[in-house]
Amino acid sequence: MKVSISFPPLESGKGVPLLSQNRQFQWFNSPTYIYPVIPASAATLLKRNGYKVLWDDGIAEEIGYSQWLDRLIKARPDVVAMETKTPVVKRHWRIINQIKERDPDIKVVLMGDHVTALPRESLENSPVDFVITGGDFDFSLLSICDFISGKGKLLPGIWHRKSGRLVNTGRFRLEHDLNELPFIDRDLTKWRLYSERNGNYKKIPGTYTMAGRDCWYHRCTFCSWTTIFPTFRTRSPESLLEEIGIMIDKYGVREIMDDTGTFPVGLWLERFCRGMIEKGYSKEVIMDCNMRFGALSLEQYRLMKRAGFRLLLFGLESGEQKSLDRVDKSLRVEQIIESCKNAKKAGLEPHLTIMFGYPWEGRKEAQKTLDLGHYLLRKGYADTVQATLVIPYPGTPLFEECKKKGLLKTMDWDRFDMRETVMKTPIPEEEVQEMIQKIYRVAFHPEFVARKVAGIRNIDDLRFMKRAGKKVLGHIKDFSRKE
Repeated sequence: MKVSISFPPLESGKGVPLLSQNRQFQWFNSPTYIYPVIPASAATLLKRNGYKVLWDDGIAEEIGYSQWLDRLIKARPDVVAMETKTPVVKRHWRIINQIKERDPDIKVVLMGDHVTALPRESLENSPVDFVITGGDFDFSLLSICDFISGKGKLLPGIWHRKSGRLVNTGRFRLEHDLNELPFIDRDLTKWRLYSERNGNYKKIPGTYTMAGRDCWYHRCTFCSWTTIFPTFRTRSPESLLEEIGIMIDKYGVREIMDDTGTFPVGLWLERFCRGMIEKGYSKEVIMDCNMRFGALSLEQYRLMKRAGFRLLLFGLESGEQKSLDRVDKSLRVEQIIESCKNAKKAGLEPHLTIMFGYPWEGRKEAQKTLDLGHYLLRKGYADTVQATLVIPYPGTPLFEECKKKGLLKTMDWDRFDMRETVMKTPIPEEEVQEMIQKIYRVAFHPEFVARKVAGIRNIDDLRFMKRAGKKVLGHIKDFSRKE
């Protein structure tokens, strides 16, 4: 059996879609490609179990849709699996129709957070054959292929058609041991496509790993990945260390972003860091990860620095305490500032993620977020920032709250693409967009620029600043009212 894990080109004047390995969908004017770790794990697992696998990312390959569709049909896969998200699910329905028109025998699988929340919707609006709910795409896709081949039963959490009816195998369960998975076959999954055009990397080539699925906190009411990973599991530190060794020796990787929702802490973190130091990997490769404010002490940050960590991505989300409470961050504004200062003392580079457009925030509250972000960046307590619109994805507590209170402006999924507010807000949409642009414009503040120039130590730093400047201009354009 031949299986294609496909990312069809989604042609749009809005830019390049950030689809896979992304908890929030966004169109980027400056192309960015994130290595899709879990689909890549699915490809590897299928290959190990005897299936012929095609890695088919038309987005990262930058080919046109017609060329992609012709190529797919010519390859004649038995199964095509696609990850989808809310803003593009309707596009994927149309693509599935076109695949079926060209070759009705192809079985199509959809997976992702949107179809986990609304599995029946895609089966009713397209001829898709299977819908995977939950985030273990690798184990579930293998189950589907074994089922089609007559070699096994479907795992829980899979919807499909049976005798003209829509049926499902029950609630998905996250019971798989991640340590049983083979290391991702990065040649099979064309890792080089994603190794350079990514704003996180200071040194290239870079790639992604995942120590865990997904976040040990997993309570933020806006996060779509809490729907597919309601519980947290990790690989062993030794497993991740072995994989890193392979990437250094075999592929010459210079920077690794571990995209676990929040990197494991406690004894797990200490074992991993000690291993990085003892094996000498801390001198060979840079590590980046997602981290939670208030989770670590100054000494733990210093240990991470010695272990080769550079960039820590923190979800700031808001500088207004009431907003932090309402999205269940369990975080105080003072902890945000303290964590940034401690991380910087340890020699690390905090990256902030900030959101605007909460339906309960007026100008005064939103300004607090803008002021806090500017303060941390200008004073050098944070190095970089990503600002976005708040989008209430189906399946999240925020979406349910908005439905219940009549706060949604639309239920047209196409419009949930972060190019407009889809919740009613006390602030006009133009002002929300302007605030996002303002947070990026701190990059042109003399105090910020002076710090960055003073921090240049080598050619990698200089190249990174050049790439970062292009990304900033792209983000400002992303949130322009003019398409």
